[in-house]
Amino acid sequence: MKWKKFRLKTLSSAEDIVIEALYEAGVQGAEIEDHVPLSESDLQQMFVDIPLPAGKDDGTAYLDFYLDEDEDSEPVLKKVREKLDELRQFSDIGPCTIEEGETDDKDWINNWKKYFHKFKVDDMLIIPSWQQVEPEDHASMVLHIDPGTAFGTGMHETTQLCMRQLKKYVTPDTELLDVGTGSGILSIVALKLGAKHAVGTDLDPCAVDAVKDNLDANDVPPDSMDMVLGNLIDDQKTQDTVGYEKYDVVTANILADVLIAMTPEVVPAMKKGGIYITSGILDERQKDVEDAIRRAGLEVAEITHQNEWVCITARKN
Repeated sequence: MKWKKFRLKTLSSAEDIVIEALYEAGVQGAEIEDHVPLSESDLQQMFVDIPLPAGKDDGTAYLDFYLDEDEDSEPVLKKVREKLDELRQFSDIGPCTIEEGETDDKDWINNWKKYFHKFKVDDMLIIPSWQQVEPEDHASMVLHIDPGTAFGTGMHETTQLCMRQLKKYVTPDTELLDVGTGSGILSIVALKLGAKHAVGTDLDPCAVDAVKDNLDANDVPPDSMDMVLGNLIDDQKTQDTVGYEKYDVVTANILADVLIAMTPEVVPAMKKGGIYITSGILDERQKDVEDAIRRAGLEVAEITHQNEWVCITARKN
């Protein structure tokens, strides 16, 4: 079987958000080619299907994605371009030109399964559905998350930074708002830590099914979490549905430009004393997000780092 191959040119700094846009447009996976060196952990956890290019990182990245040869690719490409146009309003994602080619059949799913193994974030174990929980794993909080269902498996530094902050601030009385919930991993962590209830927001309708599947996989009661589809930044209906002065903890693992625009709209949803956990922030954007958080009337409580990524935790006084 043949596949249509599409090669998208972007920036290495924008890989994550562009891949998320591809998922939202209906693309089920993408291969990354850039000059960014992989860490030893990356090499253990990732399937690298293309030779790693030599040379100095020039900031350029290529994302290859595939569609069935018999599938009408135009509707998908139209959605991809629409999603990329939305991203351009908030972030520099490079040219995002798309070249079309053809390739032979590949077994991406089984290839991924060979390389995506269970891993730990402190005492939290993330494990895919095709692996068994071993007796020695029962001392950990176990999270069943498969890659590709929606953005967020727990492998990325930004997700791990948020997970650690949730451990510090979640209590049995916590009402959580998870903005840009994706796979629902942060909400599921909070609920497993004992939070009373979670509300997730996302722009992608696929997140609704992903959250439902992941709640079920983790034996979390479905009524523990509600999903709201919509943009919290400028959609009054979404803001009203989410509500006001309701949440003890808000998580937002997105990207700096979206956080800057969104933070003033998040504050009204928070209770007094509420905690705002933000990530998706590169080192060089830390001050920009800090300034936006302070302008919105919040007090920065803690800043944590993992590699080049930053998590800013703030409080509504």
